[in-house]
Amino acid sequence: MLTSNWLALLITFAVALTWLRINDFAAQRGWISSRLSRKLIHIGTGPLFVLCWLLFTSAPLSRFLAALVPLLFTLQFVLIGLGIIKDEASVQAMSRTGDRREILKGPVYYGLVFVVMTLLYWLESPIGMVALMLMCGGDGLADITGRRFGRRKLPWNPDKSWAGSLGMLVGGWILAFLILWVFISVESFSGSIADYVLALSVIALVGTIVESLPLKDVDNITVTISAVLLGHLFW
Repeated sequence: MLTSNWLALLITFAVALTWLRINDFAAQRGWISSRLSRKLIHIGTGPLFVLCWLLFTSAPLSRFLAALVPLLFTLQFVLIGLGIIKDEASVQAMSRTGDRREILKGPVYYGLVFVVMTLLYWLESPIGMVALMLMCGGDGLADITGRRFGRRKLPWNPDKSWAGSLGMLVGGWILAFLILWVFISVESFSGSIADYVLALSVIALVGTIVESLPLKDVDNITVTISAVLLGHLFW
Protein backbone atom coordinates (compact mmCIF):
# COMPACT_ATOMS: atom_id res chain seq x y z
CA MET A 1 0.00 0.00 0.00
CA LEU A 2 1.28 3.45 -0.94
CA THR A 3 0.74 6.56 1.16
CA SER A 4 -0.60 8.53 -1.81
CA ASN A 5 -3.69 7.48 -3.74
CA TRP A 6 -2.67 9.79 -6.56
CA LEU A 7 0.62 7.97 -6.94
CA ALA A 8 -1.29 4.67 -6.87
CA LEU A 9 -3.57 6.02 -9.60
CA LEU A 10 -0.59 7.03 -11.73
CA ILE A 11 1.07 3.62 -11.37
CA THR A 12 -2.19 1.80 -12.14
CA PHE A 13 -2.74 3.87 -15.25
CA ALA A 14 0.88 3.35 -16.37
CA VAL A 15 0.66 -0.44 -15.89
CA ALA A 16 -2.61 -0.70 -17.84
CA LEU A 17 -1.37 1.58 -20.62
CA THR A 18 1.91 -0.31 -20.95
CA TRP A 19 0.13 -3.66 -21.33
CA LEU A 20 -2.27 -2.18 -23.87
CA ARG A 21 0.47 -0.54 -25.92
CA ILE A 22 2.68 -3.64 -25.94
CA ASN A 23 -0.14 -5.60 -27.54
CA ASP A 24 -1.06 -2.72 -29.87
CA PHE A 25 2.54 -2.57 -31.07
CA ALA A 26 2.83 -6.33 -31.55
CA ALA A 27 -0.41 -6.49 -33.53
CA GLN A 28 0.46 -3.51 -35.71
CA ARG A 29 3.88 -5.01 -36.47
CA GLY A 30 2.26 -8.30 -37.42
CA TRP A 31 4.07 -10.25 -34.70
CA ILE A 32 0.75 -11.55 -33.42
CA SER A 33 -2.69 -11.57 -34.98
CA SER A 34 -5.19 -8.89 -34.08
CA ARG A 35 -7.46 -11.59 -32.66
CA LEU A 36 -4.73 -12.93 -30.37
CA SER A 37 -3.76 -9.41 -29.35
CA ARG A 38 -7.38 -8.66 -28.49
CA LYS A 39 -7.58 -11.71 -26.25
CA LEU A 40 -4.22 -11.06 -24.58
CA ILE A 41 -5.47 -7.58 -23.70
CA HIS A 42 -8.69 -9.16 -22.48
CA ILE A 43 -6.89 -11.69 -20.28
CA GLY A 44 -4.03 -9.58 -18.94
CA THR A 45 -5.52 -6.16 -18.28
CA GLY A 46 -7.92 -7.37 -15.58
CA PRO A 47 -5.55 -9.07 -13.16
CA LEU A 48 -2.96 -6.30 -13.54
CA PHE A 49 -5.60 -3.70 -12.72
CA VAL A 50 -7.04 -5.60 -9.76
CA LEU A 51 -3.59 -6.26 -8.29
CA CYS A 52 -2.97 -2.52 -8.39
CA TRP A 53 -5.86 -2.10 -5.93
CA LEU A 54 -3.36 -3.13 -3.28
CA LEU A 55 -1.50 0.14 -3.89
CA PHE A 56 -4.41 2.30 -2.73
CA THR A 57 -5.15 3.35 0.81
CA SER A 58 -8.32 2.51 2.72
CA ALA A 59 -9.76 5.98 2.14
CA PRO A 60 -13.31 6.11 0.70
CA LEU A 61 -11.99 7.98 -2.34
CA SER A 62 -9.76 5.08 -3.37
CA ARG A 63 -12.32 3.06 -5.32
CA PHE A 64 -13.36 6.12 -7.30
CA LEU A 65 -9.79 6.98 -8.24
CA ALA A 66 -9.09 3.38 -9.26
CA ALA A 67 -12.28 3.30 -11.36
CA LEU A 68 -10.99 6.31 -13.29
CA VAL A 69 -8.48 4.04 -15.05
CA PRO A 70 -10.95 1.75 -16.84
CA LEU A 71 -13.32 4.70 -17.32
CA LEU A 72 -10.70 6.75 -19.18
CA PHE A 73 -9.69 3.79 -21.32
CA THR A 74 -13.35 3.10 -22.11
CA LEU A 75 -13.89 6.69 -23.17
CA GLN A 76 -10.85 6.39 -25.40
CA PHE A 77 -12.27 3.19 -26.93
CA VAL A 78 -15.55 4.99 -27.66
CA LEU A 79 -13.76 7.87 -29.37
CA ILE A 80 -11.64 5.45 -31.43
CA GLY A 81 -14.69 3.38 -32.36
CA LEU A 82 -16.55 6.51 -33.47
CA GLY A 83 -13.58 7.63 -35.55
CA ILE A 84 -13.03 10.80 -33.53
CA ILE A 85 -9.57 9.59 -32.48
CA LYS A 86 -7.43 7.97 -35.16
CA ASP A 87 -5.48 5.10 -33.62
CA GLU A 88 -4.81 2.33 -36.10
CA ALA A 89 -2.69 0.36 -33.64
CA SER A 90 -5.62 0.10 -31.20
CA VAL A 91 -8.02 -0.81 -34.01
CA GLN A 92 -5.76 -3.64 -35.15
CA ALA A 93 -5.27 -4.87 -31.59
CA MET A 94 -8.88 -4.77 -30.41
CA SER A 95 -11.01 -5.54 -33.46
CA ARG A 96 -11.59 -8.86 -35.18
CA THR A 97 -11.65 -7.59 -38.75
CA GLY A 98 -9.97 -4.18 -38.59
CA ASP A 99 -13.29 -2.34 -38.38
CA ARG A 100 -13.01 0.37 -35.72
CA ARG A 101 -16.74 0.11 -34.96
CA GLU A 102 -16.19 -3.32 -33.39
CA ILE A 103 -14.46 -1.56 -30.50
CA LEU A 104 -17.82 -0.06 -29.53
CA LYS A 105 -19.00 -3.52 -28.49
CA GLY A 106 -16.71 -5.98 -26.67
CA PRO A 107 -13.93 -3.61 -25.57
CA VAL A 108 -16.38 -0.93 -24.40
CA TYR A 109 -18.51 -3.47 -22.51
CA TYR A 110 -15.30 -4.84 -20.98
CA GLY A 111 -14.26 -1.42 -19.70
CA LEU A 112 -17.69 -0.54 -18.34
CA VAL A 113 -17.86 -3.81 -16.42
CA PHE A 114 -14.57 -2.93 -14.73
CA VAL A 115 -15.84 0.48 -13.74
CA VAL A 116 -19.04 -0.95 -12.23
CA MET A 117 -17.34 -3.83 -10.40
CA THR A 118 -14.71 -1.51 -8.94
CA LEU A 119 -17.28 0.97 -7.66
CA LEU A 120 -19.71 -1.61 -6.30
CA TYR A 121 -17.41 -4.16 -4.66
CA TRP A 122 -13.83 -2.86 -4.39
CA LEU A 123 -12.10 -4.58 -1.46
CA GLU A 124 -15.28 -5.06 0.53
CA SER A 125 -16.21 -8.34 -1.15
CA PRO A 126 -14.57 -10.96 -3.38
CA ILE A 127 -17.60 -10.87 -5.68
CA GLY A 128 -16.29 -8.12 -7.93
CA MET A 129 -12.83 -9.50 -8.49
CA VAL A 130 -14.08 -13.07 -9.01
CA ALA A 131 -16.55 -11.81 -11.63
CA LEU A 132 -13.80 -9.84 -13.35
CA MET A 133 -11.33 -12.70 -13.34
CA LEU A 134 -13.92 -15.10 -14.73
CA MET A 135 -14.59 -12.65 -17.53
CA CYS A 136 -10.89 -12.06 -18.20
CA GLY A 137 -9.32 -15.48 -17.84
CA GLY A 138 -12.34 -17.55 -18.77
CA ASP A 139 -13.85 -15.69 -21.68
CA GLY A 140 -10.41 -14.79 -23.00
CA LEU A 141 -8.98 -18.30 -22.92
CA ALA A 142 -12.20 -19.79 -24.30
CA ASP A 143 -11.64 -18.06 -27.62
CA ILE A 144 -7.97 -19.05 -27.83
CA THR A 145 -8.46 -22.73 -27.00
CA GLY A 146 -11.66 -22.94 -29.01
CA ARG A 147 -10.01 -21.74 -32.19
CA ARG A 148 -6.97 -23.97 -31.74
CA PHE A 149 -8.61 -27.18 -30.57
CA GLY A 150 -12.33 -26.65 -31.07
CA ARG A 151 -13.22 -29.28 -33.63
CA ARG A 152 -16.17 -30.66 -31.65
CA LYS A 153 -18.88 -28.03 -31.47
CA LEU A 154 -21.50 -27.62 -28.78
CA PRO A 155 -24.89 -29.03 -29.83
CA TRP A 156 -26.71 -25.89 -28.64
CA ASN A 157 -24.24 -23.44 -30.18
CA PRO A 158 -22.26 -24.37 -33.31
CA ASP A 159 -20.12 -21.24 -32.89
CA LYS A 160 -18.68 -22.59 -29.61
CA SER A 161 -16.77 -25.81 -28.89
CA TRP A 162 -16.15 -28.20 -26.01
CA ALA A 163 -12.48 -27.16 -26.03
CA GLY A 164 -13.43 -23.52 -25.78
CA SER A 165 -15.79 -24.20 -22.88
CA LEU A 166 -13.06 -26.17 -21.11
CA GLY A 167 -10.72 -23.21 -21.60
CA MET A 168 -13.38 -20.95 -20.14
CA LEU A 169 -13.82 -23.14 -17.07
CA VAL A 170 -10.13 -23.71 -16.37
CA GLY A 171 -8.92 -20.23 -17.28
CA GLY A 172 -11.57 -18.44 -15.26
CA TRP A 173 -11.17 -20.71 -12.25
CA ILE A 174 -7.37 -20.47 -12.14
CA LEU A 175 -7.22 -16.71 -12.58
CA ALA A 176 -9.90 -16.10 -9.95
CA PHE A 177 -8.22 -18.57 -7.58
CA LEU A 178 -4.84 -16.85 -7.92
CA ILE A 179 -6.24 -13.36 -7.39
CA LEU A 180 -8.24 -14.49 -4.37
CA TRP A 181 -5.16 -16.21 -2.95
CA VAL A 182 -3.19 -12.97 -3.22
CA PHE A 183 -5.85 -10.89 -1.48
CA ILE A 184 -6.42 -13.50 1.22
CA SER A 185 -2.65 -13.65 1.78
CA VAL A 186 -2.55 -9.92 2.52
CA GLU A 187 -5.64 -10.33 4.73
CA SER A 188 -8.00 -8.30 2.58
CA PHE A 189 -10.48 -11.16 3.02
CA SER A 190 -10.95 -13.49 5.97
CA GLY A 191 -10.50 -17.25 6.02
CA SER A 192 -8.28 -19.43 3.87
CA ILE A 193 -8.34 -20.01 0.14
CA ALA A 194 -9.86 -23.45 0.78
CA ASP A 195 -12.99 -21.72 2.11
CA TYR A 196 -13.57 -20.22 -1.32
CA VAL A 197 -12.93 -23.21 -3.57
CA LEU A 198 -16.46 -24.63 -3.65
CA ALA A 199 -18.12 -21.28 -4.34
CA LEU A 200 -15.51 -20.42 -6.93
CA SER A 201 -15.99 -23.76 -8.69
CA VAL A 202 -19.78 -23.33 -8.88
CA ILE A 203 -19.45 -19.76 -10.15
CA ALA A 204 -16.91 -20.81 -12.80
CA LEU A 205 -19.10 -23.71 -13.95
CA VAL A 206 -22.22 -21.58 -14.29
CA GLY A 207 -20.22 -18.84 -16.00
CA THR A 208 -18.96 -21.43 -18.48
CA ILE A 209 -22.52 -22.48 -19.28
CA VAL A 210 -23.59 -18.85 -19.72
CA GLU A 211 -20.61 -18.14 -21.99
CA SER A 212 -21.55 -21.11 -24.19
CA LEU A 213 -25.01 -19.72 -24.97
CA PRO A 214 -25.64 -18.28 -28.46
CA LEU A 215 -25.56 -14.65 -27.33
CA LYS A 216 -23.29 -12.66 -29.63
CA ASP A 217 -20.97 -9.90 -28.37
CA VAL A 218 -22.39 -9.72 -24.83
CA ASP A 219 -20.26 -12.36 -23.06
CA ASN A 220 -18.50 -9.69 -21.03
CA ILE A 221 -21.84 -8.65 -19.56
CA THR A 222 -23.66 -11.98 -19.20
CA VAL A 223 -20.73 -13.84 -17.64
CA THR A 224 -20.17 -11.02 -15.15
CA ILE A 225 -23.84 -10.83 -14.17
CA SER A 226 -24.03 -14.59 -13.58
CA ALA A 227 -20.92 -14.46 -11.38
CA VAL A 228 -22.26 -11.52 -9.38
CA LEU A 229 -25.65 -13.13 -8.76
CA LEU A 230 -24.06 -16.37 -7.58
CA GLY A 231 -21.47 -14.49 -5.57
CA HIS A 232 -24.23 -12.93 -3.49
CA LEU A 233 -25.49 -16.41 -2.66
CA PHE A 234 -22.11 -17.46 -1.30
CA TRP A 235 -20.63 -14.31 0.23
